[in-house]
Amino acid sequence: MENIYDRTIDLGEYKPEPDDDRIICRCEEVTKGEIRRAVHDGMYTITEIRRYLRCGMGLCQGQTCAKLVKGIVARELGVSPAVLTPATSRAPMRPLEMKIFAKEGEEDE
Repeated sequence: MENIYDRTIDLGEYKPEPDDDRIICRCEEVTKGEIRRAVHDGMYTITEIRRYLRCGMGLCQGQTCAKLVKGIVARELGVSPAVLTPATSRAPMRPLEMKIFAKEGEEDE
């Protein structure tokens, strides 16, 4: 099995497929074709794809699309999906108003 992190692997020319317009990540509206194109542009890891296209970073945090993205990337690279390391999961972040923190301090008194 080839090392998927070897950037010298020749994947061949990107050839559009009839279903490339299928939405894979509904939260970020990322299509199968965009994922395939990213792999052919040199993004071989799930983390790279995630950072570039934002798939898996929407409201569902990849619960809906992670397996689909992994399968598409693996197919393009010609490897088993088990070889691909999943993207690092992080807790969703959102801005908080300072008054929320201030109220927490008042409760302790």
